[in-house]
Amino acid sequence: MKLKNRNIAIFLADLYEDLEFWYPALRMGEEGAEVTSIGPRAETYRGKRGLSARADTGISDISPEHFSALIIPGGYSPDHMRRSREMVEFVREMDSRGAVIAAICHGPWMLASAEVIEGRKVTSFFSIRDDLVHAGAEWIDREVVKDGNIITSRMPGDLPPFCRAIIDAVRSGDQQKG
Repeated sequence: MKLKNRNIAIFLADLYEDLEFWYPALRMGEEGAEVTSIGPRAETYRGKRGLSARADTGISDISPEHFSALIIPGGYSPDHMRRSREMVEFVREMDSRGAVIAAICHGPWMLASAEVIEGRKVTSFFSIRDDLVHAGAEWIDREVVKDGNIITSRMPGDLPPFCRAIIDAVRSGDQQKG
């Protein structure tokens, strides 16, 4: 129970990559974290591969101060998420607090839209590399890239080390505060 008494947010929108939402949500819960799924609205969203997930809350009904970390799954959902000014601002506020922000696959699109990756090292699914470089990031092709409070990964195959990095970062941040 490495994350007992920790609150972790996970973004959700239509066409999320099923594994990139469910694997971290279940893994963080397994470690004792309270996981809250946040969508543009509190409704059910459809994954790329057909699984559905219901957002526990809508973005306008929640505050980033409540969370130790934010996870942004990929798929096509980040393109929907970044259309929400509130979701982009949530990312920006989490970064300004130094909270852990973890994005996988196309999830780093949200980091670019929130303007939090300039001068930072990141990775992603290869097809959005140019977008991240144009946002000022240094793109690296590795399963996990950690730069300060930002953790990024490339694809579903990277989920085990991605989740380990999130757990370690949340625990390490807690130890630094305590």
